Amino acid sequence: FQSPSGNVGCSIDPMRVRCDIAERSWGPLPRPADCHPNVSSGQGLDLDAGGESGVVCAGDSVLGFGDILPYGDAIQAGSLQCDSTEAAMTCHDRTSRHGFTLSRQGYELF
Repeated sequence: FQSPSGNVGCSIDPMRVRCDIAERSWGPLPRPADCHPNVSSGQGLDLDAGGESGVVCAGDSVLGFGDILPYGDAIQAGSLQCDSTEAAMTCHDRTSRHGFTLSRQGYELF
């Protein structure tokens, strides 16, 4: 799914949620220590069910795919949920309460 602006694209299933961002007003995300040098990182954030949120390390993107998640709406898969607002895309695990917020203006891991 993607934000109405198309700036944030996400994928969600009961085991993991990942969101990538196209345009941002902040610098690159920190590279995960276990990210292979030949693989891109910093294009987004992810969260495994029951785990903690972190920076994406992947050679692909989830931008530009799927349906639009209108502002004010949410999508769920298992314990994972993403909420679309005009300010940001926020995804969290309703059980562990870990998650992330991603927007053009910034990001937060919690």
